[in-house]
Amino acid sequence: MATDFKDRPALEGVAALERGLLLLTSFKQGDGVLGLAELAERTGLVKSTILRLAVSLERYNLLVRMPDGQYQLGSEVARLNSIFREGNDLEKHVQPILAKLAFETEETATFYVRQGDVRLCLFRVNSPSNLRLDVQPGTQRPLDGSASAQLLLLFENWPDVKPDLPPLPIYTSGVTTPHVASLSVPVIGHGDRLVGALSIAGPEVRLAGSQKRLALPLLQAGLNLCRSLGGNAEAIYRVPIALAT
Repeated sequence: MATDFKDRPALEGVAALERGLLLLTSFKQGDGVLGLAELAERTGLVKSTILRLAVSLERYNLLVRMPDGQYQLGSEVARLNSIFREGNDLEKHVQPILAKLAFETEETATFYVRQGDVRLCLFRVNSPSNLRLDVQPGTQRPLDGSASAQLLLLFENWPDVKPDLPPLPIYTSGVTTPHVASLSVPVIGHGDRLVGALSIAGPEVRLAGSQKRLALPLLQAGLNLCRSLGGNAEAIYRVPIALAT
């Protein structure tokens, strides 16, 4: 039975708070410290506004002003992340599946979720190979024609809206990153709602001729993850009886 969700109240947000959050979220994967000019360019805010926002964010240890005037994220961000990870049961289900999948296929295994107009790499286990796709958790990528992006869009309103589905897993190459290929399957959880997309990715030269070999462990991993999250995906996967049992 579908879950009923209450409509959000028709209220406007707080502009000052949104500007502060814009400042915090302007930090990207790999950033250490950012100067005032870079923050202004990324956020579109004037420097005087950034300085005022930074004072408030520093009070709550969300931002730290360095001696040279540059800024870095504060310790409160790490504390909140720790609380999030401890309370996120999804990681407990996904990480063992990714580790097994990366070991069996020798390719990088990732788990993407949709976040607004982008897809977010929530978890990953790297391939043991030196030649591999190395995508860090927290990396945002476009909702383009890549395999995982296609699935996140196709299953956006599942099971209320059930579009025609291609055979799984979906294979794409060179869409987001040149010479990188990937295979993906959807992960369905409780209420048969989409949770995310499970993928393996690596150099096109390896994956192009190995699609059939890689499909079986990926389908099995996806099916197991769906089951552990309370979803029923056998019909979606159209897998052989031997695989579904």
